[in-house]
Amino acid sequence: MKTAPLATLTAFAAVVGGLLPSFCDATPLESQLDCKSSAHSFIAPLVADKSIEAHPMRVEANSVNAFRPAKGSELTAYGFRVYAVLGYEQGDDMFKRGSGQPINDSAYGVVVLAAAETVEEKVRESGSTAVVKQIVPMLMTAVFCNGSSAGNTTTAGQLTTEASRNR
Repeated sequence: MKTAPLATLTAFAAVVGGLLPSFCDATPLESQLDCKSSAHSFIAPLVADKSIEAHPMRVEANSVNAFRPAKGSELTAYGFRVYAVLGYEQGDDMFKRGSGQPINDSAYGVVVLAAAETVEEKVRESGSTAVVKQIVPMLMTAVFCNGSSAGNTTTAGQLTTEASRNR
């Protein structure tokens, strides 16, 4: 019977064909994740063009604000779909302050739907100094620029702990 492989191939082609338009319209964020910017410079344009919600869906104790991508927006980073955009900048009204000590004067990043090892490889290939931390094994990974101390894994650890608790 040759119809089963043909039916499988046809179904696969239909699924891939349905996904391609969304990837073509995707807004890639990796160039801004070079850790040479501020949270305001990263997030303000995304709010202005309605790629993310204007108000954070969550504010962590360390003041990291998590913004949800707006309906219909297709944000990607390093080829992976963005689950949330993260940021905080001290003294900026765009960001709400949490109940604890702020993470830094300015920090920003994204949470993508991909395994940490794969994301880490792509981030390093791009030359970014962002911290890459697994949030949910094999599913969600944070890429985070922490201002002047971008290599501070303690801060990334706080982010990871809080994000996984709130999933």
